[in-house]
Amino acid sequence: MFDFIFHNSTKIIFGKKALENFAPEIPVESKIMITYGGTSARRYGVLDKVKTALGGYDLTEFGGIEPNPEYETLMKGVKLAQKSKINFLLAVGGGSVIDGAKFMAAAIPFKEEPAFLLENAGRNIARALPVGTVVTLPASGSEMNNRAVITRKALKLKQAIMNDLLYPKFSVCDPTLTFTLPVKFTGNGVVDTFVHVLEQYLTYPVNGKVQDRLAEGLLLMLIEEGPRALTDPKDYDTRANLMWGATLGLNGLIGAGVPQDWAAHRGGYELTVLYGLDHAQTLACLVPAMMKIRAGEKKEKLLQYAERIWGIKSGDENKRIDEAINKTREFFESMGLPTRLRAYGIEKKSIDEILEKLTEHGMTNLGERKEVTLEIMRKILENCL
Repeated sequence: MFDFIFHNSTKIIFGKKALENFAPEIPVESKIMITYGGTSARRYGVLDKVKTALGGYDLTEFGGIEPNPEYETLMKGVKLAQKSKINFLLAVGGGSVIDGAKFMAAAIPFKEEPAFLLENAGRNIARALPVGTVVTLPASGSEMNNRAVITRKALKLKQAIMNDLLYPKFSVCDPTLTFTLPVKFTGNGVVDTFVHVLEQYLTYPVNGKVQDRLAEGLLLMLIEEGPRALTDPKDYDTRANLMWGATLGLNGLIGAGVPQDWAAHRGGYELTVLYGLDHAQTLACLVPAMMKIRAGEKKEKLLQYAERIWGIKSGDENKRIDEAINKTREFFESMGLPTRLRAYGIEKKSIDEILEKLTEHGMTNLGERKEVTLEIMRKILENCL
């Protein structure tokens, strides 16, 4: 196991009464800007519940944050917050809304052009407003980590920022808020969480037994509970497990002291900005292909994954690995996500454009050992078709 420092400062308020209990976490003199996405937060009454819980506070609203939050949209929120002298942000939504709030929290007090925060990956964040979250779509884990991913459509670029000042002060996790999620979003959330875990687990062994077993427990839970959420969307325990699993999948715990991959995520960013695929859709295509093309460097963990997650113990090594890859693909498909790029209208001729963008963004050596070159990425993308 590698040396590591683990720190996570976010307070989690979890359960059916979570919305009733979070207001004391915000200083009474705060000027709060509530941020959210489209119309669902208002349509399903979540915004009203939040505002009721915050009775007596000075509130401003900023909505319209899109999936894969766009820099230009967020800058409108920054200007509104500066004009209104906001000193606390409360994100109501999923990962995109939370990521957007984190970026705005750093951009509002920033004295230079906020694009510099993205270009420096958040390293130059010296101050950020406090952020709280009310999670309505469990998937990203952003409610309990220090990172955010922002899209710049004009540049066809998704950029990640990381800084310990971006940890939310608290996150409200009420599983009942996910009862009304459309089937597509439920499936996306399960696959997104599953891949977050794989990116930290399916690398090479360093005898991190605690991390491995925690990761395997999350994967097994997702395989059990994901399909149940599709057939019985208002089962509280199912939703609670998926919500807590998404949070634990990317709060730093299972990745502490072990190698991490993230090549599929980096490739997926390009598919999203170029062709508009949902983040989880890109992962559903790329991950099985990553497993296949990179089976040599990942052999030991792939065999462990095959046995411990899918119960595959017989046959030669290649057969067991192939069977595990097929099981993974079948699981993603069962959650409603096609695992071939052609299902999204992406053909072989698009591969050159994807590789050009990876080159432009300096992403030419990816993965836990930096062995995923453009040549290997081409093979992966071809395997996705």
